[in-house]
Amino acid sequence: MASREEVQELDRKETMDILYEISTLLNTGLNKESLEALVGLCELGVNPEALAAAVKDLRTEAARLRSDASEAELRREA
Repeated sequence: MASREEVQELDRKETMDILYEISTLLNTGLNKESLEALVGLCELGVNPEALAAAVKDLRTEAARLRSDASEAELRREA
């Protein structure tokens, strides 16, 4: 018979698997590790809308930095 902690861990894993499937269907681009971190922050009371805005901002900034790096590389090659 599984202990209470083992049952809770199995439930947590199943919940995360379901959330990841939903995330994939919605094309969020989140990997399991990122999704787990975001869910953990929500469980700690962080506003989900604020987290979503932060993720969007980080993605925008990352894309800008990649673009800047690509442009700099092209200039060096020219």
